Amino acid sequence: MTSRPLNASALRRDVLASFVVFLVAIPLSLGIAVASGAPVAAGLVAAVAGGVVAGLAGGSPVQVSGPAAGLTVLVADLIAAYGWRATCTITLLAGLLQIVLGLSRVARVVLAVSPAVVHGMLAGVGAVIVLSQVHVVLGGGPQESAVANLRELPAQLLHPAPHSALIAALTVLVLLGWSRLPRGGRLRLVPGPLPAIAAATAATWAFGWRADRVDLPETLPHGWGLPELPHGSPHGVAGAVVSLAVVAAVASLLCSVAVDRVRPAGVAPTDLDRELAAQGAANAVSGLFGGLPVAGVIVRSTANLEAGARTRLSAVLHGVWVLVLAVSCGPVIERVPLSALSALLVVLGVRLVDPARIRDLRDHREAPAYAATFAGVVVLGLGEGVLLGIAVTAVLALRRLTRLTVRTERLLPAPGDGDVPPRWHVVVEGTLTFLGVPKVTRALRSVPAGAGVDLDLNVDFMDHAAFDAVHQWRLAHERQGGRVDIDEVHEGWYERGVTGDLSSPRKSSPTARWWAPWANRQRRSASAAETPSPTSVLLDGVREYHDSTAGLVRPIMAELAMEQKPELLFITCVDSRVVPNIITASGPGDLFINRNVGNFVPPHGSAVPDDSVMATVEYATNVLDIRTIAVCGHSNCGAMAAVMAGGEEVAHLEGLSRWLRLGGPTLERFRAEQDHGDDPLARLSQLNVMQQLDHLLTYPWLRERAEAGELELVGLYFDLKSATVKVLDRAEGKFATIPNHVPESAYRNPGDRRS
Repeated sequence: MTSRPLNASALRRDVLASFVVFLVAIPLSLGIAVASGAPVAAGLVAAVAGGVVAGLAGGSPVQVSGPAAGLTVLVADLIAAYGWRATCTITLLAGLLQIVLGLSRVARVVLAVSPAVVHGMLAGVGAVIVLSQVHVVLGGGPQESAVANLRELPAQLLHPAPHSALIAALTVLVLLGWSRLPRGGRLRLVPGPLPAIAAATAATWAFGWRADRVDLPETLPHGWGLPELPHGSPHGVAGAVVSLAVVAAVASLLCSVAVDRVRPAGVAPTDLDRELAAQGAANAVSGLFGGLPVAGVIVRSTANLEAGARTRLSAVLHGVWVLVLAVSCGPVIERVPLSALSALLVVLGVRLVDPARIRDLRDHREAPAYAATFAGVVVLGLGEGVLLGIAVTAVLALRRLTRLTVRTERLLPAPGDGDVPPRWHVVVEGTLTFLGVPKVTRALRSVPAGAGVDLDLNVDFMDHAAFDAVHQWRLAHERQGGRVDIDEVHEGWYERGVTGDLSSPRKSSPTARWWAPWANRQRRSASAAETPSPTSVLLDGVREYHDSTAGLVRPIMAELAMEQKPELLFITCVDSRVVPNIITASGPGDLFINRNVGNFVPPHGSAVPDDSVMATVEYATNVLDIRTIAVCGHSNCGAMAAVMAGGEEVAHLEGLSRWLRLGGPTLERFRAEQDHGDDPLARLSQLNVMQQLDHLLTYPWLRERAEAGELELVGLYFDLKSATVKVLDRAEGKFATIPNHVPESAYRNPGDRRS
């Protein structure tokens, strides 16, 4: 992984950023240690290990690690079950396991955990922190569980300790007020937790308020001893090690992903495997020296980025500053009241329950997994809550994978079809497995015996049970005189089942797609008497649009309903084989289209009894402010064939004959050329595009705009047989295949002065 070179400017930014992160880390490290039931010094040790070890070895140059609020509940449970020294051993072993996982390059597997579970876990941890620390804020002590804290909360509210409550209230007020200071001001350079704790400490000393305070050892190594082996079953200890390693790994890797999304230009992306191994090394060191578990912390990482950090020097230095403070400023830290730290944690816990996350997850239908994880963490514990959330996520995923919709409707004969009996239309969409068989068979059995049935299988998978159910119904229905036409929109699962070719799924024929002609998508009929009328074909097409497309384009059409803002004017032939939106991959609202026989543009001053073309051009350029006009011809053009034949074949059609006279200049241009290539009709169609572009420039106001660079003219040619579009190279006078990137100078009109 590459790092940015450390110059004087980067060094200055990183040093300043390290102080900002240091100021954030001190109160949070102390508060998390208190909330976990660990020695207060353990939070400082973890901050040093996270900063120095994870900072030096980590895969992210700007992520900051240390004691994390998300691990508070798990650590508290471990301390209650095994004691503090044994918890340090578990932390050390969890770190070694993380190193192994990082070296095994499995970091991305951890990210398979649903965000709903992760956010539910964090919200649950936040709720547990709030419920426990509110008791400390009010002068009491936390109970053994979140449920017990909630049960005892009314009694605690009735008998608060006045001084502790005042200290906590002052802390919260300063925190909230600090967050409302103008961004960019000098005061905002100082993180809010520091002035909040400082104000609470100063008020406690000034007014002589009685409150429990932080108790630090005389020196940081004071009382340190080797970690102890946990007492209990090996399975229980192993489970604790794995739980701590996985939860801390998930927290760190998710923090890395979040940091990557906002990292500035020039900062290398995170190497997740290296980051996981570095987190393991930091946890091993922290556990060995009596510190809390370490993880990547989004609060500190965000503060690091906002303060201007660009290299790992900032994270390392913040750990050094914590070490210096712990060694030299112990008496100052011991003046901090515990209720102020608890108030800080209450605010942090509330922020972990992010309502915006709930709204996003609800929109993606993942709220049940979030709620299950949240409730599980609060009621059962961290590990149990996460497992419950994963289980709910699996159930939701299974439900989505087997989601199936079945629609049945009776199709009445169109006017003019006579006594044709009504047909039934059954649409099956989703994943068709044995779980959906009852729903499908119930719909199929509702069809009257002997009726004709159009069965659309719009399914991405069909198992054998589902195939057998559909096939047996079809055989039975046809024995009773009915007819069943099956159309598979995606893969040919039913066809494969009938033929016995189960080697690999075959995609359905492209002619079943929406852009294929009606004739290619009509169902096979038993006799000519069942041939659908043109009206019924039209209505079937509208019905298919309503079934498969209307719901997709409705948001777009609703946005365009009151106003159109097309990108360009597209002038092309009325030929039914030319579909502008297909050959330009455009959608509703993109093209303002004029279609006429031969894609003609009457030149300025011509006496043509039809102003529709120039009316379109004028409206497009003067009202809709369109800046590009494309003229598109095509191969095998009937209009060009008539022009080439002198109009003899259509002489009996007066209106068409008059209109085709506009092709006279094109024919003269064609005759002036010596080489017409292998396909003279194709060359005539291409020259016609050039001629119509020239006709556009005969209008003074339009030519003026083109010469000023306010309007571009583009020539296109659509070859029907190859289904490819070519663009006019005006300098060469030829149509060329469109490359990945077309130089604009190749197709701009000659009068365009823009460089």
